[in-house]
Amino acid sequence: MLRFEAIVHNTKELNCRRGIDMFGEIVNRLAGMAQRLCTALDCVDIGFLPDHTLDELPTASQIGATRVGGIDLNRARMRNALAAVLALAAAPNGFTVTGFADQVRVMTGQNTTEYSTRHASYDLRKIRGKHLVDKPGRTRRYHVPPEAASTVAALLTLRDQVIAPIIAGVHSPRLGRKPVAWTPVDRDYETLRVDLQTLFTHLGITTTRPAAA
Repeated sequence: MLRFEAIVHNTKELNCRRGIDMFGEIVNRLAGMAQRLCTALDCVDIGFLPDHTLDELPTASQIGATRVGGIDLNRARMRNALAAVLALAAAPNGFTVTGFADQVRVMTGQNTTEYSTRHASYDLRKIRGKHLVDKPGRTRRYHVPPEAASTVAALLTLRDQVIAPIIAGVHSPRLGRKPVAWTPVDRDYETLRVDLQTLFTHLGITTTRPAAA
């Protein structure tokens, strides 16, 4: 059994008065934080990709009168940006561009020159264009809807834990040294690797480099 608790480290972040007469409101806000965290974890645990998502992701989007670029999952920068969005999904009051840039830098080890708030703002516009984050009204804070968190989790899992390892695995016709801990996921990867070898042969796709002329 898991237990979730909301702990206040900085009461100013609650955005309400901190007198004893506000105790009930403070408790309600903390309960809301715990509930949002559980919702975010639930969405991440069960990823889902709506129809045509992969086809529409790289295409341009429209935010008001502004046309923004699509999302290319083959670019590490966009994968890092989506991972940061997922990490901030449970933020109680949403997150700002600055907070988003900080999160990306924490996850990637980049500095402010390599990933600035300008980069973060540009990436967020593209992510917002695909409705994976919301920016209600005139607020400067972004929020991640539960269904969007589920989609982002599925996209990252598909790219990093399905497509990448499977494509890497089919380069080798034979299984290397078997891991000491052979998990059900390891068996799934090996089954897919062997089956894809057969499928690639039927489709005429080679997994080895052609000999030099």
